[in-house]
Formats: sequence, C-alpha cells, structure tokens
Amino acid sequence: MSRPIPMVQEPRPRLPVWFKVRVHEGPAYREIRRLTQALNLHTICEEARCPNVWECWNSRTATFLILGDICTRRCQYCAVTTGRPLPLDESEPDRVAAAVKALGLRHAVITSVNRDELPDGGARIFAETIRAVRRGLPTCTLEALIPDFLGEESALETVLAAQPDILNHNIEAVPRLFPSVRPQGRYPRSIALLRAASNRSVVTKSGLMVGLGETLDEVRAVMRDLRAAGCSIFSVGQYLQPTKAHWPVVRFYLPEEFRLIRDEGLALGFRHVESGPLVRSSYHAEQQAAQDRV
Repeated sequence: MSRPIPMVQEPRPRLPVWFKVRVHEGPAYREIRRLTQALNLHTICEEARCPNVWECWNSRTATFLILGDICTRRCQYCAVTTGRPLPLDESEPDRVAAAVKALGLRHAVITSVNRDELPDGGARIFAETIRAVRRGLPTCTLEALIPDFLGEESALETVLAAQPDILNHNIEAVPRLFPSVRPQGRYPRSIALLRAASNRSVVTKSGLMVGLGETLDEVRAVMRDLRAAGCSIFSVGQYLQPTKAHWPVVRFYLPEEFRLIRDEGLALGFRHVESGPLVRSSYHAEQQAAQDRV
C-alpha cells in the first residue's frame, strides 16, 4: 500500500481561529464506535478523519464505508489507504444493516472506496446494502454516496434500482485541478453521472472542497454545472491537508466567503446548500433528507 510522493515538505499551516470542534464522546458516539468495531465495519467518518464525527455520531447519523477500506485510486487530498483491495465481503451488507437497526439510526449514508478492479465497481454490494438496511429498519432514510463507476451506466442503474432516498456523488474539485488532485477521475464523467441520475427523477447531491487553489469564479462555475445536471443539494467545505504527503492547503476561506457561496448557490436554485469551513459531504445529511421529502 502506497501513498503519493509528497509535493511539499513545509509545515502544514496553522488552522484559523474559526476552526473549533467540540470533542464530546456522548452515549450515542460510544455506542456507534463500539458496534462498528464489534461488527468489523468501517466508517468514512474515521477513515477520512472527519472533524464532525463527534457531532454526527452524537446525533445518531453515521456514514458507513463499504467494499473494504483500501481504495484503488490515489487522490491527492484523501486520507483513505491506497493499494490492492481485499476480496469482497459478501456478509458486509447484512452487518451494516444490523448496525443501523441496533443503533436505531434516523439517517445513514452508505459510501465506499473506489473498486475499479471490479466489473461493476462494487455497485451490486451498494444495492444489497441499501436493501438490507431497508428490511431491517424501514424508517431510516438512506443516502448512497457513490464513486463514478468509471462511467458505467449499468452500475449506476444497479444502485438506483435499490431506491436510495438521495444519490450523492462528490465532484470534490474544480475542472482545472482534476488532473492534479483527482488524476484517475474525470470531471465530465462525474457531471454525466449526476445528470443521468437526475434524469431518472432521483434526488441528487454533490460536494466540493475549497482551498485547493481554485478561484471563487471557478467555484461558481461548478455550481452552475451541477445545477445544469439537475443536482438539488450542494455541500462545500474547507479542504484540510491530512498529512504532509497530501496536497497542500493553498488558502483558508473566510466564514463570510462560505456564506456568500451558500447565498449564491440558493439563488441558482439548489434546494439546500450546506456551506462552511467544517462542512463535509455527510454533514447535516439527515436534515437534508428530511427537507427534500417535504
């Protein structure tokens, strides 16, 4: 398992004063952690070092990482391990469903590493996990945060057939930076995936990181592209460099810039825009799902 060659060896910049996270291991947090460990499950909350894990878990919202914890891609911003994945775990869908039911989760996000070596990119396991959770706890809303499946429409159809409440695929970066930070991804391919899902009357969502070196005008252009593709929920947050081996933070956006992005996104027609320094794709996901059903 390998990591990208470090591009910079300079110390990582200090976080601005507005980056404050309340570390609170409440009963719900401890229960989720205990159960996921007991069932040998992965969460992107931990694998990607999400700063909101305490808030989300204490609110009984969790993002399960399926298809293992080893990714076939090497994105320059991501803390998930890159390497050769292990064989598929056919019992994983039932274990995720067992965790969701035992925890009584109100909302669950199902995401995965990229599994480009699989013919369907892991779409079958996605669908089986969604169906297993529905059988175990029908009241739990479900969001499928999927990879691009290398543009295979049949893989997307497999996931959509399981009827997730929200279909999420993060764009992550502006087109100019894709070759550098997402070398195995393709911006047009991601936009096409979201458009294909939206054309099937599915609620679609996407997210963007800022601070990678993009301009505000490039952020605006991405928002327009997402709206043109039918995307109705948008999240944007500050990129934080996981290690010195990852892409450096070019700049920290000000809180007022996040408010500006939110206002402009709503003006473009997004039903919901989650915008702030600590926002990640699954942040306040339960509220978004509830709002979109209204």
